[in-house]
Amino acid sequence: MKTLQPPAAAEPRPAPPPAKKDRRSWTGWGFIGPFVAVFALVFLAPIAYSIYLSLFRDQLIGGNHFVGLDNYTQALQDSQFWDSLARVGLFLLIQVPIMLGIALLVALALDSGRLYGKSFFRITIFLPYAVPAVVATLMWGFMYGTKYGLVRDINDAFGVTLPNLLDPSWVLASIGNIVTWEFVGYNMLIFYSALRVVPTSLYEAAEIDGAGQWRIIRSIKIPAIRGSLVIATIFSIIGSFQLFNEPSILQPLAKNAITTDYTPNFYTYSLSFNGQQHNYSATVAIIMGVITMIVAYVVQLRGMRKGA
Repeated sequence: MKTLQPPAAAEPRPAPPPAKKDRRSWTGWGFIGPFVAVFALVFLAPIAYSIYLSLFRDQLIGGNHFVGLDNYTQALQDSQFWDSLARVGLFLLIQVPIMLGIALLVALALDSGRLYGKSFFRITIFLPYAVPAVVATLMWGFMYGTKYGLVRDINDAFGVTLPNLLDPSWVLASIGNIVTWEFVGYNMLIFYSALRVVPTSLYEAAEIDGAGQWRIIRSIKIPAIRGSLVIATIFSIIGSFQLFNEPSILQPLAKNAITTDYTPNFYTYSLSFNGQQHNYSATVAIIMGVITMIVAYVVQLRGMRKGA
């Protein structure tokens, strides 16, 4: 009589070879590798090279020498650097709120649905942003001219004497007007896009509760786009600290008003290309980058804080 043998236990499947696992882990790096390479080449490498330059000083005898933090000590005691920084700080405190305030008012007007020809106004206000900064500055510089521009024509036509907008006491405000004209449309588009995402049911519920338009703007619309307001403010702060195109282009028209150290970026450019002080120029640029990061980070924390 045959005895029944129990079925043999199934053998466990062999684990996949390590080569496949390693190949799978490298797949992700294959996708992000080109971005990492380009990011390191065009972003990290220039910063690292600037820091390297800032630690050296080119001397008449002996060439380039390692000086450690001496360049930073010199920059922190440089009155020209601090004067230029104070100038862009004043520019930031006055021009940025005016520009963002105008952009917000325009965005609210477009979003209200009560503005006739909304598409025309939206394109018209955004159009200056499409004009290159060089062209815009030259155009406004021509209009500012008291000998050949719009100001002179107004003076001759009406027999008045308008102030010279390229004088030292007016040129910073003139630059602020150019920058505001250029970037109101850009910030308006940011705010308007954020407003279009807000659910209309919130407005309808507020109207049912008896809220007027100003109450809706103050209690619903502006809080809803707070993130966009913070982003636009940070971009504007960075742009103010990087102010270069407008003063450099207006300098031939306002030689007595705009000096080579008028803004920090203009100062670093003059140090590097006119004074051949590449190491010190890199030092000033690194300090300005750190200051810009700190200010932008503080604004971000303040703007995104709950209850702010």
